[in-house]
Amino acid sequence: MIVRIAVTGAAGRMGKTLIEAVGLAEGAALSAAIERPESSLVGSDAGELAGVGKLGVIIAGDINAVINDFDVLIDFTAPAATVANAKACAAAGKKMIIGTTGCSEDDLAQIHGAAVTTGICMASNFSTGVNATFKLLNMAAQILGHDYDVEIVETHHRHKVDAPSGTALSMGEAVAAGLGQKLSDVAVYAREGQVGPRTKDEIGFATVRGGDVVGDHTVMFLADGERVEITHKASSRMSFARGAARAAVWLAAQPAGMYDMQDVLGLK
Repeated sequence: MIVRIAVTGAAGRMGKTLIEAVGLAEGAALSAAIERPESSLVGSDAGELAGVGKLGVIIAGDINAVINDFDVLIDFTAPAATVANAKACAAAGKKMIIGTTGCSEDDLAQIHGAAVTTGICMASNFSTGVNATFKLLNMAAQILGHDYDVEIVETHHRHKVDAPSGTALSMGEAVAAGLGQKLSDVAVYAREGQVGPRTKDEIGFATVRGGDVVGDHTVMFLADGERVEITHKASSRMSFARGAARAAVWLAAQPAGMYDMQDVLGLK
């Protein structure tokens, strides 16, 4: 069975990459593409816009105009749009892949509410390599324990609007879980001035923004006399897009509920 996939935010950098990735994915086909209603690209061929040739899929300006044309929606847009799309998908019985970051607690509550009636897979990062890294970080934290200080450094392109990245936060959560902690209790997101010495259990975050960096993340476990570093570097958005397309095909066969990329990869 071919899973019909829609991509929203189709004219953006990630949207174009997702369109290409869906075309390369086994068992998937692009059947709809969506942009903001005011976009001048509404009415364009999605394949031509993405540089993969004419596909005959015309970009719509409203999800409701194509709600019957897909099985799974892939959304890497912005929190407000993602929440609205989740509600539309839930009402129509359509499934959804969410790669949007920067969601508030209220946004997440509404997305989880939509997952009561449809399948939603949401992850801070859909790269297979990054999700393997999450598993490695959890294991490292369990092995190294509280004798090591933990610091997380992430770098992204100048256009990224949220900080720290969702991936960095997920890395922190993986480490904290391995240490038997909650990230919200130990995270330190800023240091400036006379902040005093580092406390024993804190997990520190440092954010760098500039250029066209797709995404670099390094987690450091530091102790007297040695340092362990686990790093993931993304050189192309295609790594995220391939994972999202893979997740969409997997999700099409799942019942209603909330999933993440660890479920898709069988890492739980």
